[in-house]
Amino acid sequence: MPSHKFSKVDLLDDVPTAATTPRKSGRLVSCPLISMQQHGLQWGITGLIAGVDEAGRGPLAGPVMAAAVILDDMKPILGLADSKKLTALRRERLFDEIRAKSLCCAVAQASVQEIEELNILQATLLAMRRAVEGLRLSPKLVLVDGNRLPLLPMRAQAIVKGDSLVAAISAASILAKVTRDRWCLEYDGQFPQYGFAKHKGYGTAQHLASLLQYGACPEHRKTFAPVTAVLEHIQA
Repeated sequence: MPSHKFSKVDLLDDVPTAATTPRKSGRLVSCPLISMQQHGLQWGITGLIAGVDEAGRGPLAGPVMAAAVILDDMKPILGLADSKKLTALRRERLFDEIRAKSLCCAVAQASVQEIEELNILQATLLAMRRAVEGLRLSPKLVLVDGNRLPLLPMRAQAIVKGDSLVAAISAASILAKVTRDRWCLEYDGQFPQYGFAKHKGYGTAQHLASLLQYGACPEHRKTFAPVTAVLEHIQA
């Protein structure tokens, strides 16, 4: 398998740059200046590159998901973007395409119990580490969305807003988001009174009202302040 040298062509089409250049095969051609988010990247590393992102840090219930993706340069995927900026239908279609065309990918999670025991940040980093460990190929460099890194045996780089800047991270964000949304749909079938299919576990007015009426289900994160407040109100 040919090695991959990480360069500016791994950035998404819509990356802001200080100078515009012609496009080639749907990607940015090398530019003299790059966005500030990319300033710290170790350009020129040879080897496989994995992108990592999470879904489900903010909701009041359910596991936090993470995905890792190594894209195949020979099988480009058009339309990759931050999963939050895509419609549900578009995410579903890209989910299948990413799984079919990537060199390898993996999705992992940290459970509600682990979130409660570790805190949401550490549980998220744990899920990210599990996703990277689940790849059948070992990357030389791991690019992670955000400003924190999981503990990994290979070189890694945190990139703020990486899901909008780096194709592999965008792909990972889509896999994690779709997997998390599917979990919500499945769990909605078990506990329809909470409306997980609609709010995806976030602290909407409907969700908090359901918590107040029915109490917490086994997948609610009871250490999260909104859930704790509702439960204390019920017990008062």
